[in-house]
Parts: sequence; structure tokens; C-alpha cells
Amino acid sequence: MSSDRFDLAVFDLAIVGAGLNGSLLALAAGKAGLRTALIDRVPLKSLTAAGFDGRTTAIAYTSQRLFAALDVWGDVAGDAEPIRDIRISDAGYDGQASPLFLHFDHREATPVGQDHAPMGWIVENRFLRAALLQRLAACPEVELVSPDEVVDTTRDLDRAQLTLRSGRRLTARLVASAEGRFGAMREEAGIGARSWSYDQIAIVLVAHHERPHRGVAQEKFLPGGPFAILPMGDGPQGEHRSSIVWTERAGTARRLLELDPPRFQAEFARRFGDHLGPVEPVGPRWSHPLGLVHADRYIDTRLVLVGDAAHGIHPIAGQGYNLGVRDIAALVEVLVDAKRLGLDIGAADTLERYAQWRRADNFAMVAATDLLNRLFSNDIGPLRLARGVGLAAVNRVPPLRRFFVRHAMGLVGDLPRLIRGERP
Repeated sequence: MSSDRFDLAVFDLAIVGAGLNGSLLALAAGKAGLRTALIDRVPLKSLTAAGFDGRTTAIAYTSQRLFAALDVWGDVAGDAEPIRDIRISDAGYDGQASPLFLHFDHREATPVGQDHAPMGWIVENRFLRAALLQRLAACPEVELVSPDEVVDTTRDLDRAQLTLRSGRRLTARLVASAEGRFGAMREEAGIGARSWSYDQIAIVLVAHHERPHRGVAQEKFLPGGPFAILPMGDGPQGEHRSSIVWTERAGTARRLLELDPPRFQAEFARRFGDHLGPVEPVGPRWSHPLGLVHADRYIDTRLVLVGDAAHGIHPIAGQGYNLGVRDIAALVEVLVDAKRLGLDIGAADTLERYAQWRRADNFAMVAATDLLNRLFSNDIGPLRLARGVGLAAVNRVPPLRRFFVRHAMGLVGDLPRLIRGERP
């Protein structure tokens, strides 16, 4: 988009990082009437290339409502596979699931008189990126600044000024870092973070299997870490597919990734099990080291952190991106409310409202995922028995199941308007 549509390159909001969080924030802010610049060092179209990083994303029920409110969901709905049920079980080194399990049914969370809604959807990241980029390109309040990057930032009580590698300078009322877990903006602001490695690696791949998954997502807790089987839509030849996030201790994962296809297939099939018939991994294998990062604070002078820049969690519950979506919805609501009242959207009290709104929810999920990973990623006999008994006990108490289902769907807490499917 041409920059002459903007008065002297002065923006309400400048977003650094055009990943899924940054792009979604730019679109939500632009549609709410905030003049927005979205800056990324790589050409944005390269982010939509098939197989860019091999990842899929779990979109929770309430996150889907935000996508629908921004007119994005219709562009990805055909490529989104609903999650109707979730089955959680413990398993040993042989991959055989324990007979004690926890099963969540999406119908349990549906209010009386309403149609049953899925708990969420699995969408390939490339489809999300393509849909967001298409909508961003058509949004008159958003300028896509790419490829370019921030080389210097000055922030004071009145404004933020960003100098780009191209030599261009942008002025904004507020800068948002959506750079990910180790973004430069957070470090430059002197915002510390609690972080540690889990000494685990997630192996990400796609698997074909004989029988349909019927919309059931499975999480098997193996001694090395969780093994997630996430439902995908059928392939072009009608093959049944699932997205796999297979967590192992780092040393074991590296050895697995070096195996030739037949030996890798044998190790994979043993862990996957036979509940969907014969199974085989197809296509490339990707790997991602796992750790936790939680910023000491989410705001600084004319600066706000969103998504992984504020909190990067273990993928054990599949909620990392949905936390970022709730960040975005809360931030846009706070900024729009301030602008309507004639207040400074980058002022400290404006940003403090966002920080207070999001910190409790984020901290609870950070703590829960960390605890779950430590509790389940081991093969201690008495602990395994206690885990199985605990899962089975929750499974037998419908009110508890409904409580956890509503949490997974994002229906608990103080929900921003966009999360409720409304415009801010």
C-alpha cells in the first residue's frame, strides 16, 4: 500500500512482527479505525508459501468468533477441521493408552436451546496467513511495511519514533511488539522475562491413517512428553489426515529425526497406536525446541507486548495462540475506548488497563501448562497411577467436565467484545 495515504507517516499504532499475532492485531486495529503500520523484515507473501513451517493452529471457539467478526473466518472455514471431542490419556513407552482416560464432549458446553458448536478448529497456518494478508491488503487504515525492519526506536511521553533500515521514519502513538518470544523490542525496553527450556523438542508432521478421526483430538501423555493427534480435513485423494505434535526429550528427539523412513515409521506407529488403523507419517518432519517465556511486565513507555512476546507457553494444551488472540481483543478494545473518549491511546493509564486485564488469564495458563508438563512427562509408577485415577475421576463428574470444556473453548472470564463476536 502506498504511504501517501497517511499524514506524514504518523500512525496510531505501529506493530513490529507480522506473524499470526501481529497480522491479526493490525487487522483488528485497522477495522476499528486505528491508523496502523505493520512492519516485518521478510516479504509478507513468503509467509503464505505452502509448508512454510509445517504448523497448524488450534482455533478455540471464542477465537473463531473474533475471526468471524473481522470477516476472516469465511476465508478459512473450508480448510478448518472442527474439534468435536478431546480424549486425554496416560501412556507408557509402548504407546498403549491407559484404560483410565478423560473425554471431553463439545455438546456438554452448549447452552440449552442452542446448536452444538465445536470446541475449536484445526487450521493450517498458511491458510490463516493467506486470509489475513488478503484482508489486510484491502484495509485502508493499515499500511504493510515489508520487507523492512526497525533499527532504532525512540519512545518518550508524547510519541514513539521508529527508524527503519530503509531510512524511513515512522511516528506512532504506540508501538506493539508481536515479534515472538525473544523480540528485540522487549529487550531494548529492559523488560525482563522468566524463561527456561524444557529440554524437549516437538516433532511436527502430518500422518495418514486408515479410519476417519471423526473430529476427535487426542492427547496421549508419554514419558518423554505429550503426543497430540489433531484432526485435519481429508487430503486431495480423500486420505484421512491428522496433524501430529510429538514431544520428546531433546536427545531422543534428535535421534528420532535422524532415523531413516522405515525406522522412523516404526517408532512413530508405536506411539500413535492402532485406534485409527494403519498409520504412516507423510511429507517433511519439522522440529521446534520447547520452553517457557513470561515477561515481567507487558507494557513500557509507548510500548505494549502481545502474544508470544508477552508469554510463550508449552503446546501441551494447544492454547498458546488463543491467549494471543485474547490479548489482541483486549488491547484493541482498550485503545478504541480511549480514542472515543479523546484520550491518549499510548498513555500509561491506558496501557495499564490492558496489562491488568490480561495478566491473570495469561499467568494462569502459563502456570497450568508448566505444571501439566512436569506432572505428566515422566514414568514414575505411583505418579502414573495417580494421574490415571485423577483423569478417570474427572471423567465421572459432568460439572467438572463442563468446566474444563468451557475453559478450552475460551468461554470463562472477562471476555472482550471481539471475543464475544462483537465489534469494539
